[in-house]
Amino acid sequence: MFRVSHYIAELLEPPAAELPAAARRRTLPGPVVIWNLIRRCNLTCKHCYTTSADIDFPGELSTREVFTVMDDLKAFGVPVLILSGGEPLLRKDIFDISLRAKGMGFYVGLSSNGTLITPDNIEAIAAIGYDYVGVSLDGLKDTHDAFRRSPGSFDASLRGVRLCRERGIKVGLRFTLTQNNYHDFSAMLELMEAEGVDKFYLSHLNYGGRGNRNRKDDAVFAMTRTVMDRLFDTCLRRLESGRPAEFVTGNNDADGVYLLHWVEQRFPAHAETIRAKLQQWGGNASGVNIANIDNLGNVHPDTFWWHYSLGNVRERPFSQIWPDVADPLMAGLKQSPRPVKGRCGVCAHLDICNGNTRVRAHQMTGDAWAEDPGCYLSDAEIGLVSRDRPRVEVSPAATLLV
Repeated sequence: MFRVSHYIAELLEPPAAELPAAARRRTLPGPVVIWNLIRRCNLTCKHCYTTSADIDFPGELSTREVFTVMDDLKAFGVPVLILSGGEPLLRKDIFDISLRAKGMGFYVGLSSNGTLITPDNIEAIAAIGYDYVGVSLDGLKDTHDAFRRSPGSFDASLRGVRLCRERGIKVGLRFTLTQNNYHDFSAMLELMEAEGVDKFYLSHLNYGGRGNRNRKDDAVFAMTRTVMDRLFDTCLRRLESGRPAEFVTGNNDADGVYLLHWVEQRFPAHAETIRAKLQQWGGNASGVNIANIDNLGNVHPDTFWWHYSLGNVRERPFSQIWPDVADPLMAGLKQSPRPVKGRCGVCAHLDICNGNTRVRAHQMTGDAWAEDPGCYLSDAEIGLVSRDRPRVEVSPAATLLV
């Protein structure tokens, strides 16, 4: 996850102590674990990475098994649990699991589609004390309902957002960008502000699950750049006007490099400091600071690697699976620099983005170390003067998004 607001805030109020030119990459005591506790979902979204459906999936971890895994995660130093699905509120023991996780000292997030956050359960949700509740919206009403394949889902999700906000729960909107919903992006930022939402998460489309079958709908590079410009400008404007909010992006670590170029143009005096901070961030953290456990207990480098299992927590503790570099994929993900090829391998900013999203390269080419086809930066922006093969360059597209 790339914390846009964190970096832009420091442009306006630089910290007293500057980072050294060669800042060390940030490491966590253990990975953030995104845990798909259940695969069942009441919606069938076009871009679902778990290919969920409104049916029961056999073989899911029991409450007791979940608790055993939680004990191991805590002992291993895992600081954050993001409880997801499917739709996690369909799991009958979700509040028991959540309450135990909070009691153990985890930062606990709930990742929901929002439709099942209702007046009937909002008090129970509030009582858990979730650190964050994220609700997915794919645009305004017509766009969202079409993506979710469920008329009325937008209204139900927005009601869930409002209920959380009214109970003082930190709530955020998650928006996955495609060609079919980019036209709603500006309106989503306006909705966020109008509803008093704390956080906005822009997710680039990743090629996993149902999203892999819809890769042709990924936003073209010019649209992506326009959206990123709008996000940066919105974040800056809100900070300058005393209305700060949290803006983050995910699933395309080229965002960090794109921000650096934005800073070089808008705040050149701070460019070197921001570069050092981006190097400390270190880009893609799959297999290092980000982990996934699916509903059956299989461990993956992140949520989009469901086709590749590192092991199962029923057979081997997570604490033994995660550091094991006998697996070639994990060995490469933990290597620094990673053994990436093509444009990624010769990119001048590999120390910032860390080779971007490896699963996207794997889904497109069969090679986890091939260049990331989702990188929207031009050859010039990644330090390449010339290439043997041509590449389409993009130009500013300020009028694409209205």
